[in-house]
Parts: sequence; structure tokens; C-alpha cells
Amino acid sequence: MDIINAIILGIVQGLTEFLPVSSSGHLELMKAILGDDSVGEESMMTTVVLHFATALSTVVVFRKDVAEIFKGLFAFKNNESFNFSLKIVISMIPAAFVGVFFDDILETMFEGQILLVGVLLLFTGGLLFLADRAKNTLKDVSYTQAIIIGIAQAIAILPGISRSGATIGTSVLLGIDRAKAARFSFLMVVPLILGKIAKDILDGAFSESVKWAELGAGFVAAFLTGLFACTLMIAIVKRSKLTYFAIYCFIVGTLAISWKLFF
Repeated sequence: MDIINAIILGIVQGLTEFLPVSSSGHLELMKAILGDDSVGEESMMTTVVLHFATALSTVVVFRKDVAEIFKGLFAFKNNESFNFSLKIVISMIPAAFVGVFFDDILETMFEGQILLVGVLLLFTGGLLFLADRAKNTLKDVSYTQAIIIGIAQAIAILPGISRSGATIGTSVLLGIDRAKAARFSFLMVVPLILGKIAKDILDGAFSESVKWAELGAGFVAAFLTGLFACTLMIAIVKRSKLTYFAIYCFIVGTLAISWKLFF
């Protein structure tokens, strides 16, 4: 992977992380188009680094919320900030469990599994289509709902299932306010990405063989485009326009399946 390809992947990641179209799925499709033959751990590392960049863009956009979460978490007072922080922590448990115990299996999902990506994009489209028709409310996330949304996030580790689409879609179907659903969705992934990066560093994944220039270029591209896409997605969710993304997922998923089966 050269620097130009890394920048392209970074832009794809930045735009698709927050838009409900599966950033990991699009990264796998783009890697195939660009002829990137990275497999397993190396391919997974690229995906994680680019996700780290968009996690940082989330921190920038929601910096006041992130500060409030840390403040509430360590205040140990039964107030709104503490409860919200605790719900974020609870929502992380399913995905953290999957990441720790099924890491090796997950790596095989990032080896150009185009057919899998296509099928799961169709699934994402169906979820978004249903969510866009759910009645909007003003409800907050409950503890039970935080666990359910966390399970949706764990499933969305698979390339082709949109993480934001799965978590926001599940939240809306559970009757949670759309704006609050988007805020919760974007904030709940930040600790997981930071934790994954920390784990990879401790495991020695970032060794001398890592192509730092390419990863750095992709990181910057993902971070800058992520700032734009995060702000855009919040406005889109409030206006209930998820059906457009559902149609997009149906089209791309069908094209991916057709490409794998017939070309």
C-alpha cells in the first residue's frame, strides 16, 4: 500500500465511519479495488488505525460531552452525568468481549471477504429502512437499552454491518430520541477504539515492519474527513433521512455480491 492509496482509504474511512454505510465494509471493498493484497493482521491494523483517527475526530466534535463523561464517571454521584457515563461503559462490554476472545477469527473477516461484505451491507440497508420508519420520541437511553445497543455494536464489528447504522438504528427502533441516539452511538465507540490501539501496542503489533508513512497519511485523511462527516451525520439523523443510506447499502451490497459471483 502506497501513500496515495492510504490517503484514499483514509478518506473512505472518514466519510463512512459516521454515515451508516459500514466503514469497515467500504474499506474492504476499496482495498480490493486498489489491489491491496494485505491480509489478516496487517489489513486489520490498517482498519484499526483509520478507526482510531475517526475516534479522535469524534472526541473533537463531542469534546464537551467527553469531558462530561469523565467528570461524571469519577464523581460517583447518582446524577445524570454519572448515569450516562455508566451506560457508555455498559454498552462497551459486548464488543470488548468479542474483541478479546474472538480477535483471531475477526482477522479472517478482513481478508477481502467481498461476498460477506455484500450480504451484510444488504442487512444494514434493511435495518436502516426499518429505523427510518420508527416513531420519533424524546426518550433517553436506559441501562437495558445500553446493553442491547452494545450487542448491536459487537455484531457490527463484522465488515459490511455499519456500526453507526446498527447502533443508531437499534436505538431508534427501541424508541430513543434520534439526536440522543446519534450522540450515544458516536461516543460509545471511542473507548473501544482507544482500547484496541492500546492492546495492539502492548502486543507488539506496531513493530518495525509497520509502514508508518502510509498509516500516517491515512490517519490524517481519516481524521479530517471524519470531522466533516460526524457533524453531517448528526444533522441527517435529526431530519430522518436514513432511507437514502438504506438504498445506497442495497445498491453497493448488490454490486459487491455480483462482482464476487460473476467477475
